[in-house]
Amino acid sequence: METLDTPYELSPEQVEFFQTNRYIKLRQVFDADTLAYYNAVITKQVDRMNTATPALEERDTYGKAFLQLFNLWRENDEIKTFVFSKRLAKIAADLMQVAGVRMYHDQALFKEAGGGITPWHADQYYWPLSSDKTVTAWIPLQATPLPMGPLEFSAGSHRVVEGRDLKIGDDSERQIAEKLRVTDFEHVVEPFDLGEVSFHSGWVFHRAGANVTDQMRKVMTVIYMDKNMRLQQPANKNQENDWHTWCPGAVVGEVIDTELNPVLY
Repeated sequence: METLDTPYELSPEQVEFFQTNRYIKLRQVFDADTLAYYNAVITKQVDRMNTATPALEERDTYGKAFLQLFNLWRENDEIKTFVFSKRLAKIAADLMQVAGVRMYHDQALFKEAGGGITPWHADQYYWPLSSDKTVTAWIPLQATPLPMGPLEFSAGSHRVVEGRDLKIGDDSERQIAEKLRVTDFEHVVEPFDLGEVSFHSGWVFHRAGANVTDQMRKVMTVIYMDKNMRLQQPANKNQENDWHTWCPGAVVGEVIDTELNPVLY
């Protein structure tokens, strides 16, 4: 598992690509053995924590998108080792061009066989954070071909303000798609090879297709923020909830330095 902390060297061109498009896919971030090991560990933890999910047909669009479980690092020391990977955290810091990064939270996103779309949205709608220095590492635990529903990006769409106030759901899928249709941002939807990891910033619009295979699409994510990120006054109820859930005890206007938000690099 030495790859967890071995630096991954980014080229200046890769950093520039991220700065322009606010997403990037990087190959061979983790090797097959590391992913196989953590696939098993994370799957077991998800099964342990996922005890009360209704049947697919009983859920709304967002509910059908995936099983969503948070802060697995606090439940399992092996997963903590993975989530605290310095290799990942340094990539996040280098892409954002900041001196260091903190944990915002992690989440497992397991899209079941037959699971529906993940609607268009921007993550930072949910986050009471004072700048756009945020990035999510999206780590498939298996190769993810198009029929499995890999992440899709609207490259450079962080510049679009319209749609940022929409929570994820049917409205965000329809309204953001309509907005993006009349812009010239490139819509990028590609399979993920084993070991490929994407990074996207908090305001870039993204979605994922349905999983039309008979396999679970297993993804682990880690959300990073600039280590000097300050808490801002929540702009909606979801941000207020995120404040108390992921940054408990943080003070509006001050650096988010709580036990749930350790510096990872």
